[in-house]
Amino acid sequence: MRSRVVRRAVDALAAVLLAVGAGGNLAAGAWPLPGWMTPWLGWAIMGLSVVPLLIRWSWPRPAFVAGLVMIVVSAPIGGPIVAVPLAAAGCALYVLAAYGPQRTSMAALIVAGVEVVLVSVFIPSPAQPATLTLGTTALGVSYALGYSVLARREQAAQLRETYAHQAVSEERLRIAREMHDVVAHSMSLIAVKAAVGNHVALDQPEEARDALRVIEDTSRETLAELRRMLGVLRGGAGEPEVLLAPAPTLADLRALVERAGRAGPSVALDVEGLPELPGGVGQSVYRIAQEALTNVVKHAGASTCRVRLRGDEGQVSIEVTDDGVGVGGGANGPVVPGHGLIGMRERVAVYGGEFSAEPLPHKGFRVFARLPYAVAEVAG
Repeated sequence: MRSRVVRRAVDALAAVLLAVGAGGNLAAGAWPLPGWMTPWLGWAIMGLSVVPLLIRWSWPRPAFVAGLVMIVVSAPIGGPIVAVPLAAAGCALYVLAAYGPQRTSMAALIVAGVEVVLVSVFIPSPAQPATLTLGTTALGVSYALGYSVLARREQAAQLRETYAHQAVSEERLRIAREMHDVVAHSMSLIAVKAAVGNHVALDQPEEARDALRVIEDTSRETLAELRRMLGVLRGGAGEPEVLLAPAPTLADLRALVERAGRAGPSVALDVEGLPELPGGVGQSVYRIAQEALTNVVKHAGASTCRVRLRGDEGQVSIEVTDDGVGVGGGANGPVVPGHGLIGMRERVAVYGGEFSAEPLPHKGFRVFARLPYAVAEVAG
């Protein structure tokens, strides 16, 4: 709104300056009127010539047409009088070129150029060469300026669209990564405990009931987390936003280790120098541990597993090792790096950290990640 007022004020000031300049020449007789033209008609032509400049933002096409008409009408007077509608028509052409269809503005430029040439050739005027030079220059510069504005606007729109697509892709990747971490971990625990329960249901009913309890707890936790994520997605469609879960803490990591331990292998957690997981880095550390433990439960066939968490000033590292079959194979066949390892690597890459996943020299597998962070994140 303010820019519109400023533009109209500038146009009004320019119209006044053009009218004063042309009117001064007309009053001083520097450019005498043709013998057949009465003084009042000359002054009326001069006054009407500035009208296209005043209406060009509201009605650019009528303003441009009016400017072309006034060029023809004022051509017999010549001099500064014909320069006024030329300037007004050029200003209207700028608006057409900057904010209208390119085909329309190009056609307007051609029509205006042809008119200026015809007027300079066929209408007697005190200064035909000056009219031709001034007219073509004013129209060409106006069109060029308007086209440059249009090109910048189109480029800015393309950049906004590109950034929007990039943001959507990144958000989809983040959601897919979160869904994979949650579902893969929980379903792996459920599948393992279901197999155990099915195997010992007749001979060891107590152990079968323990397996069912793990399945029940894991299912409830997974459903709750999935509801939170789906609630976030629905929140973008105008539905009420759900309360987001806080970033994982060390207590959550210990609970994760306990759940993985109930699925089969003995899992130990070793934390050193880290009273709390720092902000968003803690989310990544938790998910890396979750995915690594899922792979241990699902693929490794391990009997023991250790999660080591180390915190120094400005960085946190996590290491998950097991004594399973590693990448070489086992009951579930070869372990092929898939979305889990890719997701862990991407999480670390976001923070410019270090990541490795490799078999140990003799037996087992090791996942290691180091994530740097700003010390201020912990305080936040």
